[in-house]
Amino acid sequence: MKISIITVVFNGEKTIADCIRSVSGQDFLNKEYIIIDGASKDGTMSVISRFSDQVQVIRSEPDKGIYDAMNKGIALATGDVIGILNADDVFADERVLSDVAETLGRSGAQSCYGDLVYVDDHRTGGRVTRKWISGTFKSNSFLWGWMPPHPTLFVRREVYEQYGKFRLDLGSAADYEFMLRVLHKHQVSTTYIRRVLVRMKTGGVSNTSVTNRLKANRNDRMAWTVNGLRPYFFSLWLKPIRKIAQFL
Repeated sequence: MKISIITVVFNGEKTIADCIRSVSGQDFLNKEYIIIDGASKDGTMSVISRFSDQVQVIRSEPDKGIYDAMNKGIALATGDVIGILNADDVFADERVLSDVAETLGRSGAQSCYGDLVYVDDHRTGGRVTRKWISGTFKSNSFLWGWMPPHPTLFVRREVYEQYGKFRLDLGSAADYEFMLRVLHKHQVSTTYIRRVLVRMKTGGVSNTSVTNRLKANRNDRMAWTVNGLRPYFFSLWLKPIRKIAQFL
């Protein structure tokens, strides 16, 4: 099994080195690393160039946003399994990809996911401020406001080939729509790795204000509509409410 990891970045010179190190430091050897840079204006490409022997594909050009860049990376990937690690995130430890390969190989599932922690510093030693414990997926989980943390999701390449990549018209809900589409609508098989896979820098555009949260909620609702699905009347309000437990 070969695993492709995609990192998209724009003006990420402060965090990209740690992200790259967390990928190159994996003890799983049959991996491919792809970095898609959106024509950064800072020193991002200078930092990336220092690791050119550890990155198989480097592409730097203007794009239409983070999900357009992810789609470019997916199109370039040659691995059997694809994971996406944001430029200011790191894998929790060196065995993440080994655990993913072992889990998918043993279960035969088309995807897998795990847990995520938010940290106040992009470096591995940062203080944990939130814990996203995913729990086991059930067929009606999305109806009850559930979703897995997207940075922990690993998907077989054939899933993207069969069901498509990220839509560019749903803003920050593009990853939610993709997971809703493949896991809920098309019932792509998935399995839960019961441990932290990714450490994410605290933040997130959709939750920075009430206005952004309302906009995100509208995009979440559109994700159901474009797939011809109907949530419960409370499904999309449960989605942000469920995050409260992450702070406890």
